Amino acid sequence: MKKLLFLFFGIYSFTFLFAQSTDNSASTIINSGNGLHLGGYGQIDMNRVSSDDNIHHNSKLDVHRFVTFMGYNFNDRVSFVSEIEMEHVVELYVEQAFLNYRLKDNMSLQAGLMLVPMGIQNLYHEPPTFNGVERTNVDKYIVPTTWREMGIGIAGSMEDMDINYQLMAINGFNGYDEEGGVFSGKSGLRSGRQKGAESYMTELDFAGRVSYFGMPGWNFGASIYRGDSETILYNELDLDDVDAVAMADSSKIGIDMIGLDVRYVKGAFQARGQYVMAELSNTDQYNAFTGSDVGSKIKGYYAEVGYDIMSNSSSDEKLVLFARTERYNTHAEVDGIIKNRAYNRTENTIGLTWHVATGAAFKLDYQTISNKESDLESNKLNMGVAVWF
Repeated sequence: MKKLLFLFFGIYSFTFLFAQSTDNSASTIINSGNGLHLGGYGQIDMNRVSSDDNIHHNSKLDVHRFVTFMGYNFNDRVSFVSEIEMEHVVELYVEQAFLNYRLKDNMSLQAGLMLVPMGIQNLYHEPPTFNGVERTNVDKYIVPTTWREMGIGIAGSMEDMDINYQLMAINGFNGYDEEGGVFSGKSGLRSGRQKGAESYMTELDFAGRVSYFGMPGWNFGASIYRGDSETILYNELDLDDVDAVAMADSSKIGIDMIGLDVRYVKGAFQARGQYVMAELSNTDQYNAFTGSDVGSKIKGYYAEVGYDIMSNSSSDEKLVLFARTERYNTHAEVDGIIKNRAYNRTENTIGLTWHVATGAAFKLDYQTISNKESDLESNKLNMGVAVWF
């Protein structure tokens, strides 16, 4: 944890406090006029996997997600933001539901179900805002997108310093429920998101983000999260029962996470990159108690460049050719178990994003996927439709 704090506050001294920068669905609603605001975004995918072992895979076609967002601005100080998401046609979720109260021009109080301010895609996950049919797996397994929890926080800006900020207190991940351990080596923390669905909490966790946009074309971000996972074994626990308390303590882990990201746009050229790392404590006891294989450190990064090859045309459309390399390891370090090298994964992606209108795009990409355990490589062809309105 000391290394995490040193790194974060080193960035803090350069850019100052916590943040969120350009518009997403929530900020679009909050910054609009009074009254009711409706909109949505969607993602429709086709994925086809082939592999060196010559195993046949059917193509998968999926209405991956469709989200409707609804907000109401009661006046110029009070807003309510909500997002209702349907995934794979049959799964229904509330993605955001919070009240925003503007304390002053550059600071707001927020409470409810909110996005945790970690990384780029967790905050800006509307499909036309990123290249590639699917979200990056660094964001899927380590952040993990879309990560939202119940809590209260402040958000605002210091415009004279080109800074936006966000700081919140929230419930933690669910690490142990009626079915046992939730975390795993393969998927990291992803399955622990409580998503505001009858969430439970023993103690508060904390998250914050800073974004600096004072250099033309650049946006620098730093995020931090610290807390303990929740466990159902603390429900109605007799604190005088030493054995019961020890069992409950074995069913949770401590989580210290930091994320660094950068985005750059100049003319037809664009680039972005992200690094996320989490140190997990008590994983040896957790794995022994649950039979899981959670790593004591998980980390990953990606770097991406793109170029609008239609920039010299008279059309308002854009055709972005992009390339991305992504590496993520949910067994970067382990405690009391053997590292699984299959969890050290690499993905290289090249593709096109054809923006036919603001908020509407066709996507095509090709990925090569490998890991340190096997010499075999799989390839994935993805096609998709992305909308945001």
